[in-house]
Amino acid sequence: MKPITIALSVLVFALASHVHAAAGLVTMSSAHGVGATVDRLERSLEGAGFKIFARVNHGAGAKSVNLELADTELLIFGKPQAGTLLMQSSRTVGIDLPLKYLVWQDADGQVTIGWNDPAWLAERHGISDRGAVVGKIQGALRKFASEAAEP
Repeated sequence: MKPITIALSVLVFALASHVHAAAGLVTMSSAHGVGATVDRLERSLEGAGFKIFARVNHGAGAKSVNLELADTELLIFGKPQAGTLLMQSSRTVGIDLPLKYLVWQDADGQVTIGWNDPAWLAERHGISDRGAVVGKIQGALRKFASEAAEP
């Protein structure tokens, strides 16, 4: 993929998605509850050959210590075929890998999927030689989130 094509696809994606105030965080609304959204993400990722490393229920953790937290889950997953290439370019990206989706419900009942933009991760870790890999990961994350979020 040519750099201009990657840049244009990143721009279109940025305009089509809501970018949260946190640097590098991309978000998308889901038509499903938190658990159902994470279930859908997990099935899609496994079906595409990703390894699911963990599913963390932050809401249940809060409840276990008598604190309140709206429904919030973290799905940790990866595919060494892509992540290793990034780590070969900069070992420090390992602090941000494996990849993660955070799914939460806000006070108004809206469910949101959030993830780190791979281009932001590449910039953060000074990775400039893996544009095609970064673009492919961006597309995959967007695709899986969109499929999980749709009615």
